Amino acid sequence: MRFAEAVERIERATSFGELGGDGEATYRAYAKAVHPDAVSDDRTAIATHAFATLSRLYHQRNQRVITGDIADLAAGENGTLTKVPRSPADNDLMEAEADALKILRDKGDPQYRPYAPKLIETYLHEDAERKRRRINVQERLVGFVPLTAVAKKRDPRDTAWIWRRLLVGLGWAHRAGVIHGAVLEEHVLIHPEQHGLALVDWCYSGASVKAIVARQRDAYPPEVLNEKTASPATDIHMATSLMVRLSEDLPKPLRRFADGCLYDAPRMRPQDAWRLLHELDETLHNLYGPRKFRPFTI
Repeated sequence: MRFAEAVERIERATSFGELGGDGEATYRAYAKAVHPDAVSDDRTAIATHAFATLSRLYHQRNQRVITGDIADLAAGENGTLTKVPRSPADNDLMEAEADALKILRDKGDPQYRPYAPKLIETYLHEDAERKRRRINVQERLVGFVPLTAVAKKRDPRDTAWIWRRLLVGLGWAHRAGVIHGAVLEEHVLIHPEQHGLALVDWCYSGASVKAIVARQRDAYPPEVLNEKTASPATDIHMATSLMVRLSEDLPKPLRRFADGCLYDAPRMRPQDAWRLLHELDETLHNLYGPRKFRPFTI
């Protein structure tokens, strides 16, 4: 294989499989062609970069984590998660996610940053067919699982911490000027042992709705489906609906609290997640007394 051809293929590939195989023989063939020790001095810099890219692709070949709504995610050895859209038509959604995470990093209160993954890098990649994709590289959240992993409904006392942390994370985002837009089971990660929570997949963020998760259509409030708009009240509606789905037999005070967040008209719902958190805390205290740590297992 010629040097120039090998470099071009490596630089365009988003996965090791695109190089024509997924085994060691393929790796050795490309490594032989682009190894810095095997080229002239004027090609050393190009070869070094290509060889590093080849090594990264090879080590990530069996580390696919999950297939998301619009993208495939693969874990890197350095604690990263690389998100690659399956279709270039979804580049705008990937850009929306990158923009949202940048705003949260730059304008959000730093003490709440664990409520969203850290954006490490975002760039355009052109594949062998000259299709360009927006790729987002994020921090991987170790020990976290999506709420889809919760197999059955739980006692409201066991889910109260998730409800509270959802409102904290949403309030933080809203104060920074970011709307999540898709507060669904698959987009809410929890750390069961530490009672941690993070909101992921910010591709649907923004006041103007570009897309929805079609299979979860029934989970969206009317303004999203009818007017293609979203606001903090949208996130509050979706978070409340999610917690109702997760919790078993809500006591009447919690049911009334939830109902007040689920009106069809956004203007009739609470608009401030942090203020709503205080109301939730009062409701929980009146029902169960002082907060106590309750172990949560999947």
